[in-house]
Amino acid sequence: MTQIVVPFRGWSGKQRLEASKEARTRLSLAMLADVLAAATAVGRTLVVTGDAEARALADELGAETVADPGGGQGAAVAVALELVAGTVLVVNADVPCVVPHDLRTLAGTAELSAIGFVEAEDGTTNALALPGPEHFAPLYGGGSAARFRDHAEERGLPAVACAIPNLCDDVDTMEDLRRIGLRAGPRTQAALGAVLQS
Repeated sequence: MTQIVVPFRGWSGKQRLEASKEARTRLSLAMLADVLAAATAVGRTLVVTGDAEARALADELGAETVADPGGGQGAAVAVALELVAGTVLVVNADVPCVVPHDLRTLAGTAELSAIGFVEAEDGTTNALALPGPEHFAPLYGGGSAARFRDHAEERGLPAVACAIPNLCDDVDTMEDLRRIGLRAGPRTQAALGAVLQS
């Protein structure tokens, strides 16, 4: 069974959203909720966070929580991967258009013993599919998609670039939210509507 790890830093991870702290918090949690709704429909889901509201949300939506050890996204993912075995996806919390079918499609690459990765427009990585947690390396940051591809090849595994639109579209700015519009999940749409009206 596919397992899914979702690292969530909280509102502080969305500094480029041109909004108040309250609005960034609301939008970040709404996007997380839409990601978790898709993830929990696919398999066991672990949210790595130090955010109390995110822990409550994960509990509400049927996901497990893992304490964020600090040290960035790579460290957060690594601590959750210690708790899983077999096929695992790592999905960012800011891809609010994702639906279960997208995750099952991504998981298919790992089930064929390949490392799948979804590259964002800026060359970073929005999601990974791993045949097993031992194939992870903390390579996040600028240009990380290319590093994950090289890492797969170094391990002797095929690297599959997965062009899954709902996973490619991450949210860093308010313009990103306006662009994805009605493709976003219901909680993100509701939060965006409330923020724009305030």
